[in-house]
Amino acid sequence: MGVRKDLKRAKRRTGPAARAAVETVRDERGIVREARTAVLAARPATGSTADIPFTNAAEAPDAVVMRRERAGAWHPVTAAAFAHEVTAVAKGLIAAGLEPGDRVAVMSRTRYEWAVLDFAIWSAGGRTVPVYATSSAEQVEWIVRDSGARYVVTETAANSATVKAGTAAHPAPPRVWELDADALADLTALGEGVPDEEVTGRRTALTPETVATVCYTSGTTGRPKGCVLTHANLYAEAANTVELLHPVFKEVTDQVASTLLFLPLAHILGRTLQISCLMARIEIGHCPSIKPDELRPKLKAFRPTFLVGVPYLFEKIHDTGRATAEKLGRGASFERAHRVAVRFGEAHLNRFLGRGKGPGPGLYAAWALYDLLVYRRVRKELGGRVRYAISGGSPLERDLNLFFYAAGIMVYEGYGLTETTAAATIVPPLGPRPGTVGLPVPGTAVRISDDGEVCVRGGIVFGSYHSNPAATDEVLDDGWFTTGDLGSLDEDGYLTITGRKKDIIVTSGGKNVSPAVLEDRLRSRPPVGQCLVVGDNRPFVAALITLDPESVAHWLSVRGLPAGTPVSELVRDPRMRAEVQKAVDHANEAVSRAESIRAFTLIEGEFTEENGLLTPSLKVKRQAAQEAYAAEIAALYS
Repeated sequence: MGVRKDLKRAKRRTGPAARAAVETVRDERGIVREARTAVLAARPATGSTADIPFTNAAEAPDAVVMRRERAGAWHPVTAAAFAHEVTAVAKGLIAAGLEPGDRVAVMSRTRYEWAVLDFAIWSAGGRTVPVYATSSAEQVEWIVRDSGARYVVTETAANSATVKAGTAAHPAPPRVWELDADALADLTALGEGVPDEEVTGRRTALTPETVATVCYTSGTTGRPKGCVLTHANLYAEAANTVELLHPVFKEVTDQVASTLLFLPLAHILGRTLQISCLMARIEIGHCPSIKPDELRPKLKAFRPTFLVGVPYLFEKIHDTGRATAEKLGRGASFERAHRVAVRFGEAHLNRFLGRGKGPGPGLYAAWALYDLLVYRRVRKELGGRVRYAISGGSPLERDLNLFFYAAGIMVYEGYGLTETTAAATIVPPLGPRPGTVGLPVPGTAVRISDDGEVCVRGGIVFGSYHSNPAATDEVLDDGWFTTGDLGSLDEDGYLTITGRKKDIIVTSGGKNVSPAVLEDRLRSRPPVGQCLVVGDNRPFVAALITLDPESVAHWLSVRGLPAGTPVSELVRDPRMRAEVQKAVDHANEAVSRAESIRAFTLIEGEFTEENGLLTPSLKVKRQAAQEAYAAEIAALYS
């Protein structure tokens, strides 16, 4: 099993020095209230992230830094070729009139051209403003107006129409280029008369303190706020995570690292991952979709060695394994494989961490059997070469993490926000601890306030919200960023997130309930799609639950029921309700009786970006959902 061997070799070869030093601070009761991790990559005095492609081209011009998909095949892109293309597009932006400090919005899914544009904008002296490709005209109008973007690069004709509709009333609508209409070729042609020296001069004028990007939060409540991030913020995140993770992974696996990037580049996690990979010259490819049916063939063709995703991805891979087994009449076998994986992973990790003897002969034999029948199929779904994965965005259920561990894939969890330039904490490579989101990123401190709120300080923390000093003052206090999340630190400084401060439900009986724990566990079990736990000022906790279309299709197929059975019938079908009750029971296992879900209702619709109930980063807009389903919630308590 790859992960077991990797951990043994890691312990033997690299030792504890591979981890950055962690210091904990306790209060008068002996409870850990703060954890600080020593910096691994010191803040540079000069330069910017715009230099990365040019440093690569100078030091290793023939190194393959990316692979670009064309006509179904992945073609290598060398460091020299990437830097040349970045220069050509930067010259086009300059010829178009971009001045140092100007903002350029990019509205596109994840693709190769996004990477070129990001570095070209910086090299021309500009600042990138990411926009989700699914944004509405109203959202685009706000982001373009608030950021002051003079230029927009879109992906599709539909995106261009959205931008033009949203900004039609602006006194000076932005200039728009479209990737599907050869935007990069047009910019390259436009800049043919601009000397390379102009790009070099603008790029070298940038400093660590120069603003690199204005990233707008996904906006679960109210208008999105623009987080101002500098090149120093991006460097602190990328360089320290590379120094923490890459040497160990490379040392113990003997693999040439590569990853397929499918997270939206409008999200800061996707952006910093791309910067980190280019900094470390890790090969990356791009995939525009996280939908399992579209992503799986890309993974099998690209065959990455590690992935960075969100819990949704790992839940879907697990669900696909269960669905495949059920179609073959082996559903019970898959459930046994899952239970064995959790037990095996728990026992093996306890031995590695010095807390137990490890799996016994019987458990090893059971693991070997299910590795042949189940776990190897999971590895195949991810391309066959994945040994490591990083999960962020929301907590990954602990049992699911252990399942992947037993399948030969170590999933390291992390935690962060746009305001912390992506990860503020991450599980270190030699310290796996499923159920936590790890230690502070090197150079970062995490503190738990008196009311349980997680606060972060360090080079990764943003400086302000764009043109919004009042909002900035609300969350920044003497360098500490108050995240709005609730959590705790264990004896070694590992952070566990327990929920959102503003989402805490207080029942009429006075019980405080964090809905995040229940919702995360609910979503991890089919046929649940999205869910919303309610109960504020109510006598008990309840839930609104939507059905996942893929799970529904599989459920109907296995039972020989018509594929076109309306959802309106399924939500009342006692057999479907019994399936969902299993998911509810699983969620309730994590909480006390007083916090458990006592009632639920299945709703016919879905929570989507299109209907305004889901953010682009797949978070439910709680207030909007409660308003949309006010009658259903009232019925739960009638």
